[in-house]
Amino acid sequence: MAINKAAQAILKALSFGGIEVEASRHLADLKRLDPLSIFYKTIDYPVYNGEHEVPTRIYFPNETSFEATGKNTLPVMLFIHGGGWVTESVENYQRVCARMANATNHVVVAVEYRLAPEFPFPTGLEDCYAVAKAIFTDQFMLNVDPDDVTIVGDSAGGNLTAALSLMARDRGEFLPKRQILIYPATNNDYSESSKFPSVQENGTDYLLTAGKMQDYINLYASSEEDKENPYFAPILEPDLSHQPITLVITAEFDPLRDEGEAYGRKLREAGNLVKIYRIKDALHGFFALGIRNLHVQESFEYINIFLKASALEE
Repeated sequence: MAINKAAQAILKALSFGGIEVEASRHLADLKRLDPLSIFYKTIDYPVYNGEHEVPTRIYFPNETSFEATGKNTLPVMLFIHGGGWVTESVENYQRVCARMANATNHVVVAVEYRLAPEFPFPTGLEDCYAVAKAIFTDQFMLNVDPDDVTIVGDSAGGNLTAALSLMARDRGEFLPKRQILIYPATNNDYSESSKFPSVQENGTDYLLTAGKMQDYINLYASSEEDKENPYFAPILEPDLSHQPITLVITAEFDPLRDEGEAYGRKLREAGNLVKIYRIKDALHGFFALGIRNLHVQESFEYINIFLKASALEE
């Protein structure tokens, strides 16, 4: 069902441009008021990136036997949250991670990476890489086969997921088999000169604005040179070979829609296996809505099909 005129008017009123960091963080933190959190099965576990302790939170499906046996027999999703590299936290994504664990029957490991502007590029990415390396090289509390690990991220987390896969290939210490990019930010330009039509078509009236994205980009970068780094904007990478089997999910009314789909096509042209799905009538950020939301249900259908099919590919 398309967005009706009344809903469009409300969205337009809420779609203001620009980011004020502290106000945006306080607004995001309202998600912590979650009456269902007491039912989540979680364990907090730290990983070190140099001298910095990177917190992680592990979410178990409701039917897991881990608590009884102390051993993990399930596949793992390494989840990297969104928030423009500036806001959000593992705490704010509690329901998303718990729902993902139950919907996919995976153990979900969420990373509390450091945020910009206090910690600009590439600090957050290096935190995510440290956690991924620990999981893939059996230095984490979960005993898991590297082939049973999928990395997942939404929005800025999708950017970090894609960059992590590139970094893993380049450093040669491990290589993810699968990645899921949910409306990922892959480019570095959200001005009027952007080559992607969705930036102009969806950049003013659908909550996430092009102006906000440009502010996020500027806050994440420590210099203009950063913006040209493929680890900052993965779509700039000229060689996308030897990347994981990839699922890209985009939202119809999202300024990031076209760059996410273009990144998927570039991965495919480089010889990788890629599936791309656009969720009709969806807005950026829909994945954080409840499991009864039809867009969320459709996404998990694609995710579970992808997980089963990519396992067969191996």
